[in-house]
Amino acid sequence: MKILHTADWHVGKVLKGRPRIDEHHKVLRELVQLAQAEDVDAVIVAGDLFDTSAPTPEAQSIVLNALMALREGGREVVVLAGNHDNPHLLEVYRPVLGKLGIRIVGTFRRPEQGGTLAFTARSGEPVRLAVLPFLSHRYVVRAAEVLEGTTAEHNRDYAARIGDLIGALTAGFAGDTVNLITTHGTLPSGKFGGGEREAQSIFSYYFEVTAFPASTQYAALGHLHRRQQLPGPCPIWYSGSPIAVDFGEERNSPGALLVTVEPGRPAVVREVTFASARDLATVHGTLEELEAMADDLADTWLRVIVEERPRPGIAETVREILPGALEVGIDERFRPVRPGRTQTTGVARSPRDLFRGYLSATGRGDDQVEKLFNRLYDEVTG
Repeated sequence: MKILHTADWHVGKVLKGRPRIDEHHKVLRELVQLAQAEDVDAVIVAGDLFDTSAPTPEAQSIVLNALMALREGGREVVVLAGNHDNPHLLEVYRPVLGKLGIRIVGTFRRPEQGGTLAFTARSGEPVRLAVLPFLSHRYVVRAAEVLEGTTAEHNRDYAARIGDLIGALTAGFAGDTVNLITTHGTLPSGKFGGGEREAQSIFSYYFEVTAFPASTQYAALGHLHRRQQLPGPCPIWYSGSPIAVDFGEERNSPGALLVTVEPGRPAVVREVTFASARDLATVHGTLEELEAMADDLADTWLRVIVEERPRPGIAETVREILPGALEVGIDERFRPVRPGRTQTTGVARSPRDLFRGYLSATGRGDDQVEKLFNRLYDEVTG
């Protein structure tokens, strides 16, 4: 069977005040076209469909329409909650989308209650898919209680509990089935993409690759935005995000994974890159150098570092040259130095002299600013 593995859509993302709804429309259309062109049997969306736990109606519309488009042709579509998603919102979707054949897992479920899905792929193979949505520390304890039916031992760490939950969800894996796992979380050997939520990517949220049994043909992960394979007892992959969500990810190659798998054999994985979303880039230079780059950067979101001394209106000038500039800063070599405490000479200095000295000491000397200050001072003291 053939699987399309995707994750970390982050629909509703706003980058430095700029909404990216149009980009998400395009990139998810590209994802749907890939599923159709490759005639995949199943689609796994491994969490973080939305960028926030309270997505706008527009963001929800984009996601729901994409899921329904992926379902066309009878494909299995399986979705789980990531750390950015509201698991209870996904549970609201669950019965409605379930009627359309889209399987949603927002919160932890026991194997027999939807935590382990059993179905026959369009290609004919029997499939077992263990689904573990993102769990915070407090909810991983609750999930263990649901699983064990006893009071959880609070000295067990996060990784051990995740391992127990995966072990329970995969207990029914057999040699004549396609055995798959999907979850959303951090493995310690994974490389960060740059835009992940730091508080839920730290060491205390790690779990180990040894949690995945060797009987697994493929583990489809979400959370780290860089597409990558990790060493382990089975093929373990992060699909990465289909769109670079922040400037920390400008060197990533957004895309998805096409997975071919059959019972008893490790999956064969092919990487696919997407080009629908605008590139992100950090550029350095003087105003003259930036102007020379303008034509090549017309369709790029930019973080601009100006290699000139600061002066009033420089950010506006940059944005006139580069309309895609979302963030403008001054190279640290040209940033003003905070003036130190100077010795008093006993000679009183006028406010005009003090302000002129401040401008000079901080590298902000500007006749126009000085004139405006003098005018304001005269108005206040007149």
